[in-house]
Amino acid sequence: MDEVLLRTLTPTVIGVLVRRGADFAAAEDAVQEALVEAVRVWPENPPREAKGWLVTVAWRKFLDAARADASRRHREVRVEVEPAPGPVEAVDDTLQLYFLCAHPSLTPASAVALTLRAVGGLTTRQIAQAYLVPEATMAQRISRAKRTVSDVRFNQPGDVATVLRVLYLVFNEGYSGDVDLAGEAIRLTRRLAAETHHEEVAGLLALMLLHHARRPARTGPDGRLVPLAEQDRSLWNTRLIAEGVDVLQAALARDRLGEFQAQAAIAALHADARTAEETDWVQIVEWYDELVRLTDSPVARLNRAVAVGEADGPRAGLAALSGLDPALPRRTAVEAYLRERDGDLVTAARLYAEAARSAPSLPERNHLTRQAARLNTRSGG
Repeated sequence: MDEVLLRTLTPTVIGVLVRRGADFAAAEDAVQEALVEAVRVWPENPPREAKGWLVTVAWRKFLDAARADASRRHREVRVEVEPAPGPVEAVDDTLQLYFLCAHPSLTPASAVALTLRAVGGLTTRQIAQAYLVPEATMAQRISRAKRTVSDVRFNQPGDVATVLRVLYLVFNEGYSGDVDLAGEAIRLTRRLAAETHHEEVAGLLALMLLHHARRPARTGPDGRLVPLAEQDRSLWNTRLIAEGVDVLQAALARDRLGEFQAQAAIAALHADARTAEETDWVQIVEWYDELVRLTDSPVARLNRAVAVGEADGPRAGLAALSGLDPALPRRTAVEAYLRERDGDLVTAARLYAEAARSAPSLPERNHLTRQAARLNTRSGG
């Protein structure tokens, strides 16, 4: 295998695909897959003309990916903004693809990354943001996963836990990111719940429904981000909330608590409060304690600090926050909120401005900037 030749031909083959109509990123992905195929095939069956072979295979890979993307987008168009409850389709090739990409030969992290890229349609940047890692690191992880599965037979599907992680990340990206996949994630989770009767699948479905129910109130008419405490709760979808609570209660009755059930219980307590002031923060802290016990997640600890600040006062929240890594995404925004609650407006304004500079989305950045400006006005800064 002449690896130097492959590296030399790569830019040329990408250029050919671009001239044929592929965008650069898609051409790059297709050529990467063709190179993996070359590594597998050429030692036993070398081509007579390397460039022609690579162009042919890469173009075929590009067309396959384009058809798969068109099919996925067609499925998304069929999904309503409020996914309907009840029976699901009898056959679902997308869900099967999720299981196949969660292959036992991959680590769970690599399986999730590969599935999000290949089936979920997310970009490497979006996946990296979901995992809180640099984009270059995620690109390497996806490339290694592609190489790992390039010569295996997909006849041994992955486990439910990995598929749930994929669906959860797809839902989160669809709920708050650049690509609206939330409805598709709910549809597939309904399908999985109907097939498996697994309590954590039910927990994830309940969590998705409860979050999706609040979606109409999350942004104002001008696109501004509306914090949970300020949302117009009359806009929340009570049908989805009722369904989510029913699904959650049935899952909790099985007495096999998992992280998605714990998260759904927290979401249910928020949904149950008629006003922000009626929120049962003491119970929410107790559920966050369970979630931290189950996952030891720094994000769960961060959210727990907010809940402690509401239940026991801002100084208790700041104490809960003190042990967390300062580089943890959104930690600075949480500290700003707790400092404001504690009356330290100057520090809170500075922290809001600092958090805005590293915000992961434009609406969040604008919201934090407005918070900083509001406090600077109040404090005369």
